[in-house]
Amino acid sequence: MSTAHAIAHHPTATSATIGRRILAGVVGGLAGGVVFGMMMAMMGMLTTIASMAGSTSAMVGFAMHLMISIMIGLGLTVLFGNSLLTSYGRGALVGMVYGAIWWVLGPLVMMPLMLGMPVFSMDMTTVLSLMGHLIFGVILGLVAVRVLKGRA
Repeated sequence: MSTAHAIAHHPTATSATIGRRILAGVVGGLAGGVVFGMMMAMMGMLTTIASMAGSTSAMVGFAMHLMISIMIGLGLTVLFGNSLLTSYGRGALVGMVYGAIWWVLGPLVMMPLMLGMPVFSMDMTTVLSLMGHLIFGVILGLVAVRVLKGRA
């Protein structure tokens, strides 16, 4: 038996179905999104999210934030669930890096472009946003690993 064949059939090696990876992305994205959303509410940032849809409602901002969180969660788990989310330690690390990537893409690039603001603008809000994205990513990674392992 080849080494690759032995590893592929090792009892600890798992290969989650697409349905399990979708579930992991939705549940992980929601878990991280709720925690990050509460942080954003305390910082008064939900109305900024809402403004991307032409609203001033914090509830609209929270709903948008959760939808974005689910989509980001799906991106990680559907594309990389079987290759990168193989243990809790790795899930936390991958999630943290993924959160940092989305911090650059979201509040530093896409959101300012949508709102007619300068990109890569740094202030205390963007620094706090980095912390929120890192926490989101860790929660996403840990919850996704749990779901992928079939314990959720």
